Order: sequence, then C-alpha cells, then structure tokens
Amino acid sequence: MNNYILDLLQKAVASFELEQLPSIQLESPKVAEHGDWSTNLAMLLAKPLRQNPRTIAQQIVDALEIDPRILEAVEIAGPGFINFRFSKDYVIQELLSIIERGKEYGKTEDRKGQKLQIEFVSANPTGPLTVGHGRNAVLGDTIARLMEWTGAEVHREYYFNDAGRQMRVLGQSVQARYLEALGLPSEFPEGGYEGEYIKEIASQITKEQGDAWSNETWEAFKQVAQEAIFKDISTTLERMNIHMDSYFNEFDLYENGDIDKVLEALKSKDLVYESEGATWFRTTQFGKEKDTVLVKSSGEPTYRLPDIAYHANKLERGYDECVDIFGADHIATYPDVLSALKALGYDEQRIRVIVYQFVTLVKDGQPFKMSTRKANFVTLDELMDEVGSDVTRFFFLMRSPNTHLEFDIGQAKEAGEKNPVFYLQYAHARIHSILRKATESYGALPETVQPETLSPLVHESELGLMKTLFKFPRAISGAAEASEPHRLINYLNDVATAFTSFYHDCRILGVDPALGTARVVLAQQTARVLANGLEILGIQAPEQM
Repeated sequence: MNNYILDLLQKAVASFELEQLPSIQLESPKVAEHGDWSTNLAMLLAKPLRQNPRTIAQQIVDALEIDPRILEAVEIAGPGFINFRFSKDYVIQELLSIIERGKEYGKTEDRKGQKLQIEFVSANPTGPLTVGHGRNAVLGDTIARLMEWTGAEVHREYYFNDAGRQMRVLGQSVQARYLEALGLPSEFPEGGYEGEYIKEIASQITKEQGDAWSNETWEAFKQVAQEAIFKDISTTLERMNIHMDSYFNEFDLYENGDIDKVLEALKSKDLVYESEGATWFRTTQFGKEKDTVLVKSSGEPTYRLPDIAYHANKLERGYDECVDIFGADHIATYPDVLSALKALGYDEQRIRVIVYQFVTLVKDGQPFKMSTRKANFVTLDELMDEVGSDVTRFFFLMRSPNTHLEFDIGQAKEAGEKNPVFYLQYAHARIHSILRKATESYGALPETVQPETLSPLVHESELGLMKTLFKFPRAISGAAEASEPHRLINYLNDVATAFTSFYHDCRILGVDPALGTARVVLAQQTARVLANGLEILGIQAPEQM
C-alpha cells in the first residue's frame, strides 16, 4: 500500500520545477484521527518552493489521481500534513488476502534473488554457551528468519576457533584434571579453564581409558574436550530452536594455506612488517592510532589474521552479503578485518557487521546471581531451565541490539500479562478458545470467504484491528531492513492490543449469525498473524494455555 501512495505522490509533485525533490516519507500515525498513512512532504517542499506548506499540500492533493476503491479520503491537517484513509472495500480485500495466503502471509519478495550468509554464535569450543552467547544466537537466528521472510536465500554458519592458544590451554586443563583424578603429578596451566565441566570431561576420560592416557599429550585431551563441548553447544542450540547450515573450522584455514596466502598478500602490498619478533599490520594507514599485531612473537596469530582469511573465504563463496553478529567487545577489532579485505581487493561493503550490547541478569532491579553447576558463569541451559526456551528467546529480542539488555528474571517467570511473551502467547490461545466456542454457536466457517461475508464489519474497533493486521508485511520488512527484531515484537503487541479493544467493543458470541461469523473470521486471521509473527521470532504459538 505504501508503494501505491508513494507512486501517487511522486506523480503529483513531478510538475514542481525543482532540480531535486526531497525523499518522500510515509508514516503510520498512532492516532486514528490522523488517518492510516501520513506524509510531511509539503513541509519539506516549503523552503525550496518558498510557499506556505498548506498551500503546497493543497496543490499536491489536487494533483492526486486517487482510486476510490483504495482510498476513501485524503486530508490536509496541521501545518501541512497530508493524511490518507483507506476505503472499507480495500480493508476487506486485505483481510481476504490474509485468509488466502495463510501461513505465507507476511512474506515479501524484497530480497528475492539475494544470497546472504549470516555468521552468528561462533563461540569457541572451550566451554558451554553462556547467557552472553544467548543474545548473539537468538539475534542471529531471528535476523536470518526475517531475511528469509523477505525473500532472501539465507545460509547460517557457525565459525569456531579450534586453533591457537585457547585450544592448547583447553587440552592442558583437561589433561591436568585427568592426572589429578588418577592421583598423578599435574600442573594446571596458567589461565586454564576452571569450570566444573572440565572435571566432568576428565572424569569421563578416566572411566573410558583408566590410566592408559597418563603419557598422552595435551592434543589428545583437546580433541576429546572439543568434541564433548561442541556436542553440548549443538544440543543447547537445538533447544533454542536454532539450526545451523554449516560449521566452519578455523583449523581448515591453516590446513589449506589460506592464512599464509593472506599474510603474503599483505606483505606484497607493504602492509605488514616485523618488529620485536612480531608481525604487525599497518592499521595506522587506515586511521588507527597504532599498528596492530597479526602474529605474536611466540609465532601464534592473533584473532585478526584468521578472521581476515575467513572473511575472504566467505566473500569468495559468492554471497551478495555476509552478515556478522558480534558482541560489543569486537568494536575495536572488526574494522581491521574490513581494512585488510579492502586492501586485498575485496568489496568490504558486502560485509555488514551488527554489534549488540551485553546482557545483565536482574531481579527486582538488582543484579541476579543464579547458582551455576558448570562454571563461574551462567550457562544458557541454566537460564532456560529457569524460565523456559520461549521466554529466553523473547527476552533476548525485546530491546534494540544497540542497547544494554537487562534480563529481568522475575518478569520472565511471571505467568501473567506482565510477562510480554505470555501476553502474546495468551492472546493467541485466547482467540483459539473463542474460535472453539464460536464453532459451537455458528458452525464451521465456509471454505471460501466472500467479501459479502465480511461486509457487517463496520465498527471502529473492527476496522482498526483489520488495518493493524495488514501492516504485518511492512512490519517484517522494516525489522529486516534495520536488522532489529524488536520492531516485530512491538508490532505484535499492537496486534494484541487492537484485538483486546475489538473484543471489548464487539461481541462475537450471542449476536446475529452473519455478524458473529464475520467477527469469527476477523478473530481467526488475528490468530494467524500472531502465529506467523511468533514463528519468525522462533517462539511457539499455543492454542491452549
């Protein structure tokens, strides 16, 4: 619909003698009296045209070629706003469209033909997924779902760092606990992993191998630990309703020579140099105050070098866009990767980085410390044990990725309207309860709903709910474009609120059957939009609660 109005406006202002017209913006007013769509175009044109904005607004309105089947009124308000009101016929047709498309309603072709790769989670296989990883996981998966609903072909990838110092320390940590369990001399590595999960892995090796591994190297222990931890990570992701398309192994970048190729390519461009036994990247040439170490004096690469090679690999796979979901701790590092890619001849604009802020668990406004069984951090599984997977997903998505998230445990455990996910799930279940009762009163709905079936819907609350419902595709597109799933949550809250108003003002049971049937159809499609929206969020839409 917004495209239709944009086309109308563009044709109407085409006669204005301006070298460049301002971008036309449409918004959906929060107050019904201001119409269904509104634009401030006349006020934007006031300065270049040197005219009163209301005069310009009138000129625009007079030039509009309106289809009365779509728009019943165009009004000028305030200092020069132009407000558009849909016709009832159009609203009815949109409701029929929801019925026709069903589970597909809301899907667009905005990104049809685009191939996207989204890399998220990517936690090192050195321990269980934590609450911090949870926000990354849910955000990445939901953005992927949004992109799919807008027509893109999406590939989900988990990149795991199974090389370097942290993996050596992991192997040494398990080895030390294994020897300790056998009563043999052991030395715990500096900066080793202290979690209970390390002892559990060591205990399992002891059960399976006895003392046969007492002379094994740390590499063997690393392999067992990595496999055990990664199995744990995969199980946690499945529990979160997250499914990866591929897992990319950092070690492969070393095996196939990609690391060496990148380093040599940077050397050939005089972008690296040796100093104090280390290899440095000339990041000062890209605006940084200091150059950056790529390879430490110990010979071990920093994260930046394999990250450059990995992103080069991604771009060479032919994706139109590669999306990275990073925590705020990556703010200082990812620009170096982009700079290196640009220097190597890659189109770094094909990489989009989404940075999210961290999570704090709170209860009654105070930091909340859960008991932990595996480590000195709260695992994602422990959080889901406490509040459930649906609530966990929802709470991670409630706020903009750009804002710090306070995960309120008390609110999350609330089984009432104060719990925002309960509010939406209950709205969906409540509608289905109403539909079951309505079937008893009016019988089964006709297989094909005709416009005349819906003609009794004339109440302000009925029309308001219908207009809210058919904003669903735009809500999806907007959330996808901004990579901000909380926008979809805000929209679904609007749907639930509009339904509450409708149900308060318009009885469904005990009225004339024709009117009751029409209202049943409207309630049914409200449930459909809620269910489709919750599906995008990766959350169940129960029919009973």
